[in-house]
Amino acid sequence: MKNKPSQNATVLGTVQDVSGTSVRVKLSGNHLSGLTFVNGQGYRIGQLGSFVKIPVGYIDLFGIVTQVGASAVPENLSAQEPDGYRWLTIQLIGEGYNSGKFQRGISQYPTIDDDVHLVSEKDLGRIYGRKGEQNHLVKVGHIAGAESIEALVDINKLVTRHSAIVGTTGSGKSTTVAGLLSALSEKSRFPSARIVVLDIHGEYGKALSERAHVYKINPDSRNVNEEQLSLPFWAMSFDELMKVSFGSFNSESKVPSILMEKILEYKKESLKLYPKSGITSENLSVDSPVPFSLNALWYELYCNEFGTYYSDNNKLPIEENWAFEKDADGNELKGNPALGIPPKFRKIKTQKKEEDPEKINYLPDGLNIRPQLESLGAKLRTPRHDFLFKPGEWLPDTDGHTKKDLPELMKGWIGTEKPITILDLSGVPPTIINDVIGILLRVLYDALFWARNLSQGGRERPLLIVMEEAHSYLNDNFQGLASSIVQKIVKEGRKYGIGAMIVSQRPSEINSTILSQCGTFFALRLSNSTDRSHITGAVTDNLEGLTNMLPILRTGESIILGEAVGLPMRTIIQAPPKDKRPDSHDPIVCDERPPEESPSGGWGNLTEYTQDDIAKTWEDFSLVWRQQNPNITTTQKGEINMAWQSFNFTSSNLASARYDDVTMTLEVSFNSGGVYQYFDVPAQVWEGFKAAGSQGKYLASDIKGRYRYSKV
Repeated sequence: MKNKPSQNATVLGTVQDVSGTSVRVKLSGNHLSGLTFVNGQGYRIGQLGSFVKIPVGYIDLFGIVTQVGASAVPENLSAQEPDGYRWLTIQLIGEGYNSGKFQRGISQYPTIDDDVHLVSEKDLGRIYGRKGEQNHLVKVGHIAGAESIEALVDINKLVTRHSAIVGTTGSGKSTTVAGLLSALSEKSRFPSARIVVLDIHGEYGKALSERAHVYKINPDSRNVNEEQLSLPFWAMSFDELMKVSFGSFNSESKVPSILMEKILEYKKESLKLYPKSGITSENLSVDSPVPFSLNALWYELYCNEFGTYYSDNNKLPIEENWAFEKDADGNELKGNPALGIPPKFRKIKTQKKEEDPEKINYLPDGLNIRPQLESLGAKLRTPRHDFLFKPGEWLPDTDGHTKKDLPELMKGWIGTEKPITILDLSGVPPTIINDVIGILLRVLYDALFWARNLSQGGRERPLLIVMEEAHSYLNDNFQGLASSIVQKIVKEGRKYGIGAMIVSQRPSEINSTILSQCGTFFALRLSNSTDRSHITGAVTDNLEGLTNMLPILRTGESIILGEAVGLPMRTIIQAPPKDKRPDSHDPIVCDERPPEESPSGGWGNLTEYTQDDIAKTWEDFSLVWRQQNPNITTTQKGEINMAWQSFNFTSSNLASARYDDVTMTLEVSFNSGGVYQYFDVPAQVWEGFKAAGSQGKYLASDIKGRYRYSKV
């Protein structure tokens, strides 16, 4: 026998229609105002995205409100229902037990006239869990509209079942990532946390400086946690190396097979001179990460392809008969393989003449790969490719010897005392960034796959890989290496302790296989309907009504769905302090703050540069453009050491200041996190700054707009 709707204040109405996990509820007439009170606390009735529970025997079914009003009326009742606007549509998503346990999925369905109750804060606390009671739960913020309830996620499901953070530009995506990483790398809770961030635009180095090592193309010597990014070419597979060095070949060409044999030969010679534990010439393959000299290989191939030799008097095409050009002093121009400088050969002479009996021919057995060799030679000489082909202490000598090997490379990436490693790829040439990302991920995957049973392997110490701006390299462009290896990671990485966190502002452009394997979604504001539909299709629950709320979310607000949470929850993500946020905020056109509180820049700041300062400003502008590095270093200023004079003071806006009287550089740090250096500031101005009653006002009136500056 069905229970009649109780007079309890939590009762909303009764079940009138059940179709799969979709339930239609007719509201009772007891709540005429749309507001009810439970234990002195007011609750709005019928809010989209709110939760309800349906007691069924010894369990409670939980669901989420996805429709309210006339659209929620069952089709067969829409014509005759007099109060059609008093209906709800609910999607069932889990069930709770008297023991307090909650689990996703349902084992039974409600029946007609079952009571439907609103969910109180006490119920929400039971569903979402308590961090102190369950060690695997991590606080990432609080429930929107219920600040007393922490937003907790299951770190096990978040890391190993993969996740995605999506949101349009300006929705707080980067700050959300920084907040999550701060929570996941909290040393007191997770002393062995291990996270790698692929930072495409160099946004996270400052935000996570205290808990991260940063590897980048152009490290700033002023930052002690920054080091040179090196990706040794010899750690690549054969196919990867071909793609970034020689380029593509005709599908019918025999050249790749010949190059494969050549590289294997070079690796065998290197292994013979410098043996490596665990590998011999018998189990060595062309893909084995064994150092060899690419410069020596290039030089050999170049000579064979472009070389000529003296062929008169039946001379053989051996090296002593090669026909090199000579300089003015008579020295042969043999080039320099270590520097990527090619040799110069004399032009051919095929017919003897009485006055000139000399005969010169091409060396035999060329491979017809002149364009590829010219391209590789240019890469060996170009500084922008040094992180690949001149990888610092991982650069092999001509015989294959290196100062550092794989253990040092892997320890630097995933084995330091800091929990986060940021691979800053902002200096990588755009034409190869897709391939570089693919190679980095493949190296990490292979290393953790083979070390899966060791203490530093993925099973014992899982690795989370955060992929920023993922839509730019995880799309359906199968020519790139990144998409294919990430598909492998999201499908197989769970078994080996490798988790992926995909971060994107355009989820519709991400490969559908990758997105579908993400078990948890942090969905911030998304205005584009195509992007929203991809999120709706990727989540396991039928929550289209909830994802329709994405366009109206506030900045920093997220709907968390999937395996890492008991129920989908609308959450205010806990942002890091202002000085620990990513460098991704919008540039200020006109600051709403007064000049003494505003950092430099914008259209509202008056500049009074001298003609000399104006010229120097554009010299600085050109300098950083040419060097492909946004930092103006002290070396470029003609100085090696900065003798900083610090000044302690109290200000509501400025954090600190220091001055170097040799270079006349004033550095000012703001409480908001910005750091600026002003150049050619006279010593008397520094003294005036220190003596001022208000340093902020002095900065605004006597320094800003008068001296060139650069943001650090």
